[in-house]
Amino acid sequence: MNLENDAIIKKDRLRFTKNKLSANLTLLAIVFNAFYFVSIYKSDVGNYYYKLIIGISVVYNLLFMLAAFLSSEGVKGYKMFYSYVLVLLGAGQVIRIFILPRAARDAVVTLSEMEQRVMGDAQFTRVCIYLIVSAVLCVAAAVINIGKSTTLAGYQAELEKKQKGVSHE
Repeated sequence: MNLENDAIIKKDRLRFTKNKLSANLTLLAIVFNAFYFVSIYKSDVGNYYYKLIIGISVVYNLLFMLAAFLSSEGVKGYKMFYSYVLVLLGAGQVIRIFILPRAARDAVVTLSEMEQRVMGDAQFTRVCIYLIVSAVLCVAAAVINIGKSTTLAGYQAELEKKQKGVSHE
């Protein structure tokens, strides 16, 4: 009986508390994204990064942070839509590994008559880890929000059903 009451109390608390775990995981994903772009943008190897791709990357970073912050606020209120946004953002972070970091790792520039790789293996590994961690945090926030939102919606439907049954008697 006590376990049943604990489960009911846990569900009932969802109505009055915010989903801070999902929101905080999303904010942490933004932090790892910031680590990624600082690592990329502080690199200055010849004029390799002075191309259209870096402009697109800057715009994407701004859009990612805006969408992730908006999603952190949305999941705080158990809105299911933002879980799907977070999954897409997580997928986008993984896809990004194969665009700028991979191209920079494979690129070679000539500086002072010496060939030099644009991105070394250590930096490539580091930026990949940042993007993967950011992606995992986005997906984890989404999964947690889906679970809590589903539980809350089911509990609210159960309460409405009980309320209608009481009002009809």
